[in-house]
Amino acid sequence: MPGTLYLVATPIGNLDDMPPRVAATFGLADFVAAEDTRVTLRLLNHLGLKKPMVSYYEHALHHGEAILNRIEAGENCALCSDAGMPCISDPGEQIVREAHERGIRVVPIPAASACVTALAASGQPTARFVFEGFLPVPKRDRRERLAFLQNETRTMIFYEAPHKLRGTLDDLAAAFGADRSVSLCRELTKLHEEIKKTTLGEAVAFYKDNDPRGEYVLVLAGTDPAAVEQAAAPTLEEAVAAARALQAGGLPPAAAAKQAAAGTPFSKGDVYRQLING
Repeated sequence: MPGTLYLVATPIGNLDDMPPRVAATFGLADFVAAEDTRVTLRLLNHLGLKKPMVSYYEHALHHGEAILNRIEAGENCALCSDAGMPCISDPGEQIVREAHERGIRVVPIPAASACVTALAASGQPTARFVFEGFLPVPKRDRRERLAFLQNETRTMIFYEAPHKLRGTLDDLAAAFGADRSVSLCRELTKLHEEIKKTTLGEAVAFYKDNDPRGEYVLVLAGTDPAAVEQAAAPTLEEAVAAARALQAGGLPPAAAAKQAAAGTPFSKGDVYRQLING
């Protein structure tokens, strides 16, 4: 009978946040699949446990087949990342996907997640949000991703390492404007935890003179829906150009103006007057 793949969330900083069920699951597992076995070893030592471990880090994903084979043979596996919920912005997602394809039982053992923890404490809108994780590193890919997000009205959540924070803040300010509200959540649940709500421009200025320290979650306010709607709406000139094209296709001016005005903020009369006077 196949074993079970347990997705075990680990504390994002403070070990006192570890739920009893997390510790119990590590205890019953036959082996542990860890993002970094050195980090997980310290956690297991804290719990007084000794377990066989394998790495599933992205550069060792060939281990995924071996992990799944062991589960199919009847062993229970506790899969964990270095901190927080595994398989979120984490290569373990591939193992979970293949586990479902093989009919292996997948059981989540939840606890803290850095993205949701930061969102709750950020002071940004929380009703609707999108998790972006780490932005692409190649400049072209990063520009394309940020361009795709230009009209995103939901709150956006990004992860960033300290040595890349300045560059990321510069890129975000260029894409969304210096006045966009952002919350920088640093070292969550740890001794030097800091949650600072500011603007992208102020954050860029601050970190020019101060070194980033610790891991960051950036919670960025979305674009004002009214601004997106206004930007998406055609101008009168564009509506008139559409009417001219319709007229060239054989429609009378009045009919062309009526059709071109549909779905725009302008009336048929607005478009018609410009059409015949142009």
